Amino acid sequence: MPASATKTRRVAVLADSDTRWKWGALTANRIAPEDSDIRLDGYLLRGRATPTPRQLQEVGVHADSLREVTAVEFLRTMAQESYDVLVLSLVGGGVQAMLHGLKRVWEGQAQRPVVVTGYVGVVYEKLADGLLLRHGADLVLANSRQDAERFRAVYDGVGADSSAVTEVALPFLGGEPYAGEHDPYTVVFAAQPSVPDSRKDRTYLLNRLIQHARKHPEREVLLKLRSKPGEHTTHIEELPYQKLVQGLEPPANFRLVYGNMGEVLDRTDLLVTISSTAALESLHRRIPTVVLTDLGVREVLGNHHFVGSGCLASWDQLDDGHRPTPDEEWVSRQGVCAGGTPSGGGSYEAAFDAARERIAKLLERPGGLPALTPYYTPATAPGYLPGILARHHLGPDGSPLPGAPAHDKEPGPVRQIVRRAARGAYRHGVQRVAPVIRRMGEL
Repeated sequence: MPASATKTRRVAVLADSDTRWKWGALTANRIAPEDSDIRLDGYLLRGRATPTPRQLQEVGVHADSLREVTAVEFLRTMAQESYDVLVLSLVGGGVQAMLHGLKRVWEGQAQRPVVVTGYVGVVYEKLADGLLLRHGADLVLANSRQDAERFRAVYDGVGADSSAVTEVALPFLGGEPYAGEHDPYTVVFAAQPSVPDSRKDRTYLLNRLIQHARKHPEREVLLKLRSKPGEHTTHIEELPYQKLVQGLEPPANFRLVYGNMGEVLDRTDLLVTISSTAALESLHRRIPTVVLTDLGVREVLGNHHFVGSGCLASWDQLDDGHRPTPDEEWVSRQGVCAGGTPSGGGSYEAAFDAARERIAKLLERPGGLPALTPYYTPATAPGYLPGILARHHLGPDGSPLPGAPAHDKEPGPVRQIVRRAARGAYRHGVQRVAPVIRRMGEL
């Protein structure tokens, strides 16, 4: 009897960074049937952004089991374990590799899990590339009405099946609605690891934040950071604000903070960012929210996504007391249910009803689910797909390449210790050595 016949759903989440673990695990809980419990097994894909224990604790999402794996190890596990739902919370290339690998390991099996994937936040770049790499999952989640329309248009435009696109909302929205100013009034700048990416621009933003603190000594001004130096998130951070602030002597009302974004928003009166998904969390709670225009409104920054939001403003305007008013229609189209209720009616929880219904129907499908059918195959993309699969030590047919790490056995204690040491050295190389080499090359 399949596991789906019981009241407890077995769900696996494969993630490759702290942010994607948060999205995947919370999504797994949101899309589970309301009348059932879930057993959540987490798998962290080994790589440069594998979350540290501190990052996992900060995310605040717990699993019944959690372990680190290579792609090949994960595929071997999926051939042996029986799950109801599998959430692939990975970068696009990782999703594509897993779809091909899973198609191979599930060949001939009567039952397989429902495979779900999507995006952790705002989709503002590589829309077609990322979407086509995710094609083949049973559900491709769109975090808003706007995204659902764009996703379907891309799939239909290349002749791919668009029926997997399912509108939901960001799974980490929530918290109490903004109830008025705190004492002290608190301004929070939500930093991003890679936006902007130049020392000049990051130093400019830091200086303006410090200037704001000096101009308003009665306020508390917080710089909310995603990671500590040496840690990686979804994106590489080569110039951490922690280093840039050294020697600037900010005033006493300026502080660096870490922690869960929702807890920081609990005391926020004004959220400022370039293009962070934190802006949508803030808007959901009706907290005054600003998307900065100081560095321009540009695709490379991602703030172009907020055109029409009513939230665009500059530091000069903020220093003078400006508070933007969000456009209600724009907010609704982004899947943000400001105040808990979207303009079209319904609640935030209802945003996941369609996904729950689709999963339930798929699990009840007579004879099980058909084989996974990604858009990219060795026939349709012979110059692109093999390279994507090879990065995860998979051949064109989804099978492990010769010499793939630990493809035939579980890693022993010594191998695990060596891996941890190697990953630490790798992170040091990317964080400290690579930027120096790049700067030397620019001399």
